[in-house]
Amino acid sequence: MAFTAADVKALREATGAGMLDCKKALQDTNGDIAEAEKLLKEKGLAAMAKRTDRAAGEGRVVIKQEGNKVAIVEVVCETDFVANNPDFVAVAEKAAEITLKCGTDEITDEHKAAMEPALVKFRENISVRRAACIEVPASGVAGTYVHSDNKTGAVVVVDGASSDEVKTFAKDCCLHLAAFTPAYITKADVPESYINEQKEIFAAQMAADEKMASKPQNVKDGILQGKINKLLAESCFVDQAFVKDDKVTVAKKLEEVSKAAGSKLSFGKIALFVLGK
Repeated sequence: MAFTAADVKALREATGAGMLDCKKALQDTNGDIAEAEKLLKEKGLAAMAKRTDRAAGEGRVVIKQEGNKVAIVEVVCETDFVANNPDFVAVAEKAAEITLKCGTDEITDEHKAAMEPALVKFRENISVRRAACIEVPASGVAGTYVHSDNKTGAVVVVDGASSDEVKTFAKDCCLHLAAFTPAYITKADVPESYINEQKEIFAAQMAADEKMASKPQNVKDGILQGKINKLLAESCFVDQAFVKDDKVTVAKKLEEVSKAAGSKLSFGKIALFVLGK
């Protein structure tokens, strides 16, 4: 079956593959456009299979909200060039839409299928690394924020009221997360193994300090606990100094906003996605 330059152009537009690749695919399939498209996809995916061990350190975080649901996804690739290409941006946006529709944190076959056009075009290791779908209660609000480089995104649900002041606070909490990227939300989220490990490190540092050796054991214990408390305050979101008012912690600011709103507020689901972390 013969094919024309228009067929090559149509195939290129449909697959994003190079012109020479499209021409060869049409030659190999006797001008059958559908079969040629399938062949290009197969070749693109086969090439990707050889690249799955390549580091995918670039990409973007996308957030989409619809009704009472918010989706946040991290889609990764190998190069910054691809991460900023409109076609990659489109598949990343599609991944967020799929997460909204599915309503779960799972990476589904539909997510993987949505990556295929980018896989064929760019021949890079491209995938949805993680996703989350967050439901916002009727009594609360969700703040969202994606940093200008599209590599950090946050969602914060504040439950208890939905005034403009509460909405602003929720957004500010997202800015806080993006700025300080805390490892944990509350002290309850910190693994006991991590705390014990840090205690051993601090204890060893204190033992090596000659000035510390002469101090009573109860004083040493108090200093050790103080170091742990300081570490947790620096590592946990609610205990950090609030980004818009460093005289109070995030938890204290929540109390202040609660009083202003005339309703007891609480944090609901919180998600922080930092590319590659």
